[in-house]
Order: sequence, then structure tokens, then C-alpha cells
Amino acid sequence: MKKITLTLVFISLFAISELHAQQQLELSTIQFGTAVENRELVGADSTFSTDVGTVFCYTHVTGGQDTTEIAHVWYYQDEEKARVSLGVRSSDWRTWSSKKILPTWAGEWNVRVEDAEGNVLGSSSFIINE
Repeated sequence: MKKITLTLVFISLFAISELHAQQQLELSTIQFGTAVENRELVGADSTFSTDVGTVFCYTHVTGGQDTTEIAHVWYYQDEEKARVSLGVRSSDWRTWSSKKILPTWAGEWNVRVEDAEGNVLGSSSFIINE
């Protein structure tokens, strides 16, 4: 009986520590730019011209584990244009996604960063100017 009780306590503590680790997932940086080179954002800005071609969303997430997933959800004029799933493989992780921008897509864009359950960790917006 003592062995079973200790095992249950260990499993419960493990489950609580896993839940606690997942609850600590935080978005510390979200930026937009024109490229990513050597895991660093290039051309960081919040305004781009219609001939930008591609915009990158660069994020820095803390509190993840080797099985954590997030999503970058790209919106143009409140319409979802893309959803990109990204792995977060450590407690200090940089990752990014990109979206090709058509010249006719001038206006406000927004990217929401969500955890695996759909909770919004943060968001930011950028403008495509004509």
C-alpha cells in the first residue's frame, strides 16, 4: 500500500509540474521584418510597402518544453489568411513564420501567437502602405 501511495504522489507531482511549466509559456518578443538570417530578424519595421514580397513574424518564447507547440495566426482586415504551427523546443526559443504579401493587400495586418489550446499569448500588427 505504501508503494502505491508513493507512486501516486510522484505521478501527481509530475502532472502538476508539467501543468505549471505549460502555464509559464510566455511571448517575450514579437517583431516583423523582411528576412531572417542566422536566426536574427532583418529589416525590422512595422510599416512595409506593397512591393515587400514577404513579411516575417519573429517571436521569442520562454517557458516552453521540447514538445510545446505555438501558432502564428496571420490576419488581414480581420480575415484569417494563414495559420502556421511552430515547435518550441526549449524554455528559451526563437522561431518565425512568413507570409507572402500580394501588392493588392494594403492595409493593416495582425499576427496572433497562440498556444496549443488556442490561448492568445500576444499579438502585434503591421501596415502595408500603397
